[in-house]
Amino acid sequence: MNRLFQLFFILIFCGSITAQQTDYVDFLSVKADVRFDFETKRVSASVDYKFKILKETDSIYLDVRDNIDHYELHDSNFKLRDNLNGNRLVFNYTNELVRDSIYEFKLIYFLYPKKALYFIDDQIWTQGQGKYTSNWLPSIDDVNDKIEFDISISYKNGYEVLANGKLVDKEIGDTYTTWHYNMQKPMSSYLVALAIGNYDKKTEVSKSGIPLEYYYYPEDSLKVEPTYRYTKQMFDFLEEEIGVSYPWQNYKQVPVKDFLYSGMENTSLTIFSDSFVVDSTAYNDRNYITVNAHELAHQWFGDLVTATSGEHHWLQEGFATYYALLAERAIFGDDHYYWQLFENAQELIAQDAAGQSTSLLNPKSSSTTFYKKGAWALHILREKVGDTAFKSAVKAYLEKHQFANVETTDFIAEVEQASGLDLTEFVNEWLVSKALPEDAMVKSLKQSSFMQEYFMVDCEAYSSKCETYLSSYISDKAKVKVISQISDKIKADAFQNGLKVRQAIARYVDEIPVELKSDYETLLNDKSYNTIEAALYNLWVNFPQERVRYLQKTKDIKGFNDYNVRLLWLALHLNTLEFQPEKKQEVLQEVIGYSLPGQHFELRMNAFNYLKLLGGFEVKSIESLLEAQTHHNWRFSKYAKNLISELEQNATYKNIINKLKEK
Repeated sequence: MNRLFQLFFILIFCGSITAQQTDYVDFLSVKADVRFDFETKRVSASVDYKFKILKETDSIYLDVRDNIDHYELHDSNFKLRDNLNGNRLVFNYTNELVRDSIYEFKLIYFLYPKKALYFIDDQIWTQGQGKYTSNWLPSIDDVNDKIEFDISISYKNGYEVLANGKLVDKEIGDTYTTWHYNMQKPMSSYLVALAIGNYDKKTEVSKSGIPLEYYYYPEDSLKVEPTYRYTKQMFDFLEEEIGVSYPWQNYKQVPVKDFLYSGMENTSLTIFSDSFVVDSTAYNDRNYITVNAHELAHQWFGDLVTATSGEHHWLQEGFATYYALLAERAIFGDDHYYWQLFENAQELIAQDAAGQSTSLLNPKSSSTTFYKKGAWALHILREKVGDTAFKSAVKAYLEKHQFANVETTDFIAEVEQASGLDLTEFVNEWLVSKALPEDAMVKSLKQSSFMQEYFMVDCEAYSSKCETYLSSYISDKAKVKVISQISDKIKADAFQNGLKVRQAIARYVDEIPVELKSDYETLLNDKSYNTIEAALYNLWVNFPQERVRYLQKTKDIKGFNDYNVRLLWLALHLNTLEFQPEKKQEVLQEVIGYSLPGQHFELRMNAFNYLKLLGGFEVKSIESLLEAQTHHNWRFSKYAKNLISELEQNATYKNIINKLKEK
């Protein structure tokens, strides 16, 4: 075979198997022994692959990435035919691979992952969603090939090592410990996960007997309860509501540093941002409950049944969003549920007004569409067919397609079967059309007496009606709306209302009447870092003669992971000349210190924002900002690039930036 024909053959053949390997080959299991070298950021592994031939072929492939440095195939019957563009290992078999026969081979390799597996401070963690697991574990990126992954991990003694499935053995050596995890059921490769770090653990057991493991940093023992609050209650609720038992051996949750997203629903192992590790005060502002419920719901919708392609992505995100709403409804009640639907509707309407609405079946739709319109579609569908038919259909859908892949028609067929209804009109209106059915959404919301009452509150022009609503008992949510519209007419009795109302006062009332000064000052005592931050700033602006007292009162409060209160306090300190004048340089250095590598990326972003406001950038902080442009977290790197562009408009900063770039 001449070289030109050989190249032609490879391109044609590999073009075919790219789209169709799942028609020819079914990978059954991947058993990996993985070792990490933290100093060199190297992954070395020995992996056994087992697969079944569905149709005769002479080749198979594994997805890899161009960061694989060395690999050896340990099977005399298989030969590496090509490494296509560094992204796919294609193997030939000595003879035809026989239909219905099972084969195995071993691959030994080492590589330096460029994404999907991250070495952050003293942690290692993965994020495989998309088609990224093959960056560190040669596998099959196609979500339609469900594989049983069993991972054994060797790492330095003294660390906690987590992976999918059940820990079945742990071998402790002189310097390394090997952790053996077993998965009993198959999953798509993007759900393979591991996390290594310094953790302690709290365990609960669900009503059905599933171990629920909550991991946390040892120093955060007092944050365990507010962080994981309601987890068991939501788990028990979802098992009962869905009607299908939790499909995996256990459920583990672990926070990590500088995570790319809020959370990720890896099978049996949710990894989430440690920004959601909160104390009892931060819990009132931003907590893990919604993310927790969403990732838990994914264990059924996404992990147990997985969409065949992006066209059906709403079957994962829409369902997870909807069932998270139901779990929160079970905890917080109907008013909370309808309020969340209302807020989702507001976001969808804004998207529609901007001309950005798309079909739920458009693979390029936004997250707002997949998550929130998807959840709304399920809410409306349940109203249409009734609770009994809806729950029966969901149960049948999951049981029929468990550990397999699904399309939208699979779900709709079950709902039509259970309800006896033709859902063509529903599918066209909610799933196919890009138009937003606003009238149907409003009609549904008005079934809630709370939402009816909320819609009645009209305070665009201040009236006695608004004052009456403010002083009478209605939901905090409605009071927030009233206060946001009548802040210039706020009355002292409003301060006697709940936490959410007081948060709204701090947020919207920035001109404080003298007669309300003492009432407003009580906001500095609230169990809300958002309230304290807003109240501190507003009091500092309104009452200059009291600035030193306000700073003394709040000097020990840090706030969230981004130190929202502390950084505001430092900025106000620098602008209060009479307060500790001898410490101004020390205070500025503290702000700069929070911007440097090694800090949480959200803290660095907040510090950079304050340095921009203060005009406090110097060589060290600008150097840190330049470094941040290559940070693994895409939100942070994008932010850094944009801020560099802004700073370059200033001649002094531009000169520093250019010199640092030359270095």
